[in-house]
Amino acid sequence: MAEEPLGAPGRAMGRESRGPGPAREACPPGSRAAAAAVGGLLWLALGGPAEPKRRRAGPGAAEGGGLAKRPCPGPGRVPVGRLALGYVVPCLDLYGLCVKDAFLGDAAGGRVLAEVGALHRGGRLRDGQLVSAGAVPARSVRGDQIAWVEGREPGCQAIGALVARVDELILHCAGKLGGYRISGRTKAMVACYPGNGMGYVRHVDNPHGDGRCVTCIYYLNRQWDSKVHGGILHIYPEGRPVVANIEPIFDRLLLFWSDRRNPHEVKPAYATRYAITVWYFDAKERAEAKGRHQLASAQKDGPPPATQTNGLT
Repeated sequence: MAEEPLGAPGRAMGRESRGPGPAREACPPGSRAAAAAVGGLLWLALGGPAEPKRRRAGPGAAEGGGLAKRPCPGPGRVPVGRLALGYVVPCLDLYGLCVKDAFLGDAAGGRVLAEVGALHRGGRLRDGQLVSAGAVPARSVRGDQIAWVEGREPGCQAIGALVARVDELILHCAGKLGGYRISGRTKAMVACYPGNGMGYVRHVDNPHGDGRCVTCIYYLNRQWDSKVHGGILHIYPEGRPVVANIEPIFDRLLLFWSDRRNPHEVKPAYATRYAITVWYFDAKERAEAKGRHQLASAQKDGPPPATQTNGLT
């Protein structure tokens, strides 16, 4: 079966929509009412006034022109509790992913972009590494440059405010995220694809149960034109003949399950592409992962002398 983009009814998460919207495709039997409600909220989240057009820039520029995007109403119009329970939770349940435009609003998002740009210009970003280092060079798999940020560092207050806002959204979803019990998160990973045609090959964030259950990505690219700049995130939901084409447009928040249900890739980017990613942990899986790591470390280093003499204690 041919692959079709997965997007909101009447509007794709990327540039265009073909075929029926996901509310019709993805709904299990007996869930038409829920799908209709989510479809309405998709319109609420993805619709809104057009962003002013800017002058087109070349493929190597940090910001390009092209079609104006349509960010959704700012967070002040939709209470975070309603956004969490009425939109994020149903979308993740039905589709395994969720897109929320105009997450912070133009002013707050602009402050985050300014801080990320300063980190980049200040040489704070380093080449991204692979979790399992092997014979394959990391640069042949991923071409991003990254920095891990808590949000309390000098010059990172806006990034901290973004992470706090995402924390608030996740806390309002507590107990309703696929049976997970959120126990914590990573630092914020600030990432930049420098616009030299590098991307990130198809992969899974958490293929081996390291505790990460929800991936949250916030995009910072004004007037992004994927036909010129590339850089689309493709998600291939497991077991479904669809592809989610996510354009990395300014002030867009993307959430999806971190495990094998959502293989994804970043297509080559030909303009500077910024994003911030945070992963949230499930308490049980994280504890089990830590236990496996501790056991592996103990086996590698060998048991302490007392254990060698007296056996298990």
